[in-house]
Amino acid sequence: MNKSNHNSGLYKFENDISTNESPIAHLMKITDIKIFVSCPGRNFVTVKIETDKGIYGLGDATVNGREMSVAAYLEEHIKPCLIGKDAHQIEDIWQYLYKGAYWRRGPITMAAIAGIDMALWDIKGKVANLPVYQLLGGKSRHKIKVYAHANGETVEDTLDHAAQLIQEGFKAIRLQCKIPGLEGTYGTLEGKKNYYELQSNRPLPPEQPWDTHKYLNFIPQLFQKARERFGMDIELVHDVHSRLTPIEAAKLGKALEPYNLLFLEDSVTAENQAGYQLIRQHTTTPLAVGEIFNTIWDAKELIENQWIDYIRVAATHCGGITPMKRIADFAAVYHVRTAPHGAPDLSPICHAAHAHLNSWANNFGVQEYIGFGETALNEVFKHPLSLRDGYVLLADKPGLGVDFDEKAAQKYKYKRSYLPVTRLEDGTLWNW
Repeated sequence: MNKSNHNSGLYKFENDISTNESPIAHLMKITDIKIFVSCPGRNFVTVKIETDKGIYGLGDATVNGREMSVAAYLEEHIKPCLIGKDAHQIEDIWQYLYKGAYWRRGPITMAAIAGIDMALWDIKGKVANLPVYQLLGGKSRHKIKVYAHANGETVEDTLDHAAQLIQEGFKAIRLQCKIPGLEGTYGTLEGKKNYYELQSNRPLPPEQPWDTHKYLNFIPQLFQKARERFGMDIELVHDVHSRLTPIEAAKLGKALEPYNLLFLEDSVTAENQAGYQLIRQHTTTPLAVGEIFNTIWDAKELIENQWIDYIRVAATHCGGITPMKRIADFAAVYHVRTAPHGAPDLSPICHAAHAHLNSWANNFGVQEYIGFGETALNEVFKHPLSLRDGYVLLADKPGLGVDFDEKAAQKYKYKRSYLPVTRLEDGTLWNW
C-alpha cells in the first residue's frame, strides 16, 4: 500500500467513527439517586441509581448501627455530585468518590461508595445483557461453597444443630457455643438475629460479659467433641470475634491444631497487623480476618507477609465490587483465598455481588452463609441465589440479578439498633 492510499484509509476509518457512532451516543446520564432505609428483618440502606435511558441499578450501603449516617452521606454529599455523570464510567466515579472527597476510608465513606459502585455494575450488566461475573472475566466455578452457622446453649445443642446442617448437605460449618458462666456469648443469642430485640426499648447497646480464661478452657473441648462425633471430613470454622490478644490467640490456635479447622476467624483485632505475625509464628491453624476492613490498605501487610490464609472483606464495607476485585487479585499473588463476610446485616444485593465475585475469583475459598428465610426480606428483595447441597447457585440474570420492591420496603420502617458491647467481669470495656 502506498502512502496516499494508507492515509486515505486512515482518514476514512476516522470518519466512520465520527459519523456512524459518536462516543456521545454511549453516554448514560445519572438522573437520580434514591436512598431507602428499611427494616424487613434487619435495617438495610439500599441505593437505586436511575438513568436517562430508563435503566436503573441497585446497591447495598448498610453499616449496622450507623445506617442513618450512611444515608445522610449519600443524600447530602454524594448524590449532588453524581447527577448528570455518565453511569458507564465506574472506575472514574469510584476514584472520584474515594480520592475526590480528600477524607478517605472509614466505614461510612466506604459503604456509601459501595452502594454507588454496586449499582453502577448492575447498570452496566443490564446494558450488556450479561451477569456481572461475565464483565469481570467469566466464571472460575459453577457453584459456590458456603459454610453455615451451628449455634447452641450447650455443646450438645451446638453439635445437634451441626448434625442437622450436615444432613441438609453443608460441607463446612461454623461452631459457636455459649461459654459456661457467661451470658449472651457471641454467636448464640438463642437464635435471634435482630439485635434491637435485645435492647428492651432502650436507645443503648446491650452489654455482654467476657472472660478469656473461661473461653480458652472451653473452646478446644467443643471441637474435640465435634471431631469425635463427625470425624475429620466436615470442615469446621470458629469465630473468636477479636476478643483475644495475639499470644492468647496463638495459644488457642495451637490447642485447635489437632481438630484441623478450615480457619480461625478474627482471632485478634487487626489495627496492628503485626499481631498476626506473632500468631503465625506459633500455630499452623489457618487464619481469617477482614470483615470490618474498609480498604486494601487494612489487609496489605497481612496478605503480602502471608500472615493470613483467608481475607474476609465484604463488598458493602470495602467500597463495592471494584475494590473487591483488586483485593482478590492481590491476595492471589500470596496464596490467600477470599471468604467474604456474609452476615444478616448485608442485604441480598451485597450477597448477590459476592456471588458474582465468588464465581469469578480463581482464589475464592468459601462464602459465609446465613440464608434468606425471612418472609419480609423476600418480599422486599428478589434475588438470583439458591442453595443446593451446601453450595450457592447463581442464576444467570443481567447485572446483579436483584429486584427491589420500593412499596414493600416502605412497610418496614427503620428501627434504631446497635450491636452489643462487651465488658470484662471487672467492668473494663472489651472487644465485642
